Amino acid sequence: MQKSALFSFVSLLFVFINVQSQNFESDSLMLKEIYKTALTDGKSHEWLDYIANNIGGRLSGSIQEEQMIAYTESQLNELGLDKVWKQPVMVPKWTRGFKEYAYIESANGVNNVVDILALGGSVATPNLGIKAEVIEVKSLEEIAKLGESKISGKIVFINRPMNPEHIHTFSAYGEVSRLRFYGAAEAAKYGAVGMIIRSLGLRLDDYPHTGGMSYGDLPEEKKIPAAAISTNGAEYLSSMLRLNPSLKFYFKINSKNWPDVQSYNVIGELKGSEYPEKYMLVGAHLDSWDVGDGAHDDGAGVAQSMEVLRIFKKIGYQPKHTIRIVLFANEENGLRGGRKYAEEAKRKNERHLFALESDAGGFSPRGFSIDTDQANLEQINSWKKLFEPYFIHVFRPGYSAPDLTPLKGYCDVLVGLLPDSQRYFDVHHAVTDTFDKINKRELELGAAAMASLLYLFDTYGTQ
Repeated sequence: MQKSALFSFVSLLFVFINVQSQNFESDSLMLKEIYKTALTDGKSHEWLDYIANNIGGRLSGSIQEEQMIAYTESQLNELGLDKVWKQPVMVPKWTRGFKEYAYIESANGVNNVVDILALGGSVATPNLGIKAEVIEVKSLEEIAKLGESKISGKIVFINRPMNPEHIHTFSAYGEVSRLRFYGAAEAAKYGAVGMIIRSLGLRLDDYPHTGGMSYGDLPEEKKIPAAAISTNGAEYLSSMLRLNPSLKFYFKINSKNWPDVQSYNVIGELKGSEYPEKYMLVGAHLDSWDVGDGAHDDGAGVAQSMEVLRIFKKIGYQPKHTIRIVLFANEENGLRGGRKYAEEAKRKNERHLFALESDAGGFSPRGFSIDTDQANLEQINSWKKLFEPYFIHVFRPGYSAPDLTPLKGYCDVLVGLLPDSQRYFDVHHAVTDTFDKINKRELELGAAAMASLLYLFDTYGTQ
């Protein structure tokens, strides 16, 4: 009896190992086909070329954003998806106006011009600009500690460099991004007349980086203008303040906030053959800042996401679950598109199993950041060997991507593509984010990695 039981166990184990081996072989062949298609017959680079060079920077509510919506909708229709549509969403509209101007006025009246960019959502300066003494800080807590007696009537200069010790540069960005977002509101509480922040980048250059900010619940009359100064400019201003704490800084920005306007998420889908009412999502955001042409942030993600569905169509892959592409509106200054999509998905009681976003640039892919439970993490880790030939080695738990956060708690697995991040913050939100910074092969490798992970989840489901 014992021998019979042992024989049965060994037989079952052999069958299991054999099935696992067959699955690995078939999955390896599928990933090879996906990568081959992306690298030899890809369209992501062509799409991104048009987005960057024919449309350009795409602020929410702008004509360029309208062009982006029309272009991506037309391209998804050309892919022959089962359904393509636009999901209405109201978005904020902010315009930069004429080019910003700033200078440092030294004690002897000499003016040294420096480069600045208004932060997205900032109010304008008065018509003649603002000139005031400067107080330098490194944190929001320091602003509060100095208080009204030290800050009232001055320009607050937040000068905290990104920490170069972080190999994953998004960790460095995460430490300082709140300073940009909340800095003006905090400075205004204590009577500051303006806020200048060191650009959020790791290298020293003359290209300021814009980005989103919030005044919180400040009344309109309390809002103060806010801008980013280039990293070289920040170094120079800081050194000048050490020599002369009473120097003055002048800046003029011409931005304006308008009433919300109509925009759209662009959505397409391939219907699932077995589980059509269960959704797996891939996506990116349509909008970008108005400086540069938004090639890395997030034109690359848009092109890669469209490429995932094009690859599936090209190789004749019929998904088990419904695969949905969502190109989100208004990630940069409001996250309205991501919130609207999640709101509608929940209202319709749509079952979402998996969602993947590319919003970290078009550089060479290194892996994925995964927000899920332990069972799904273990399943992903079991696929590591499939990705080894493609140098995808990072499968770590953590934050996924901005537009997916409203789906947290409603979707089993949220994933962000992790490209190499060492050069990303040289171009992020700056005039340097242009198509010439894109490497075609790296862009295609990212699309292939996304398609591969989506294929595996579609094949085996979530836990």
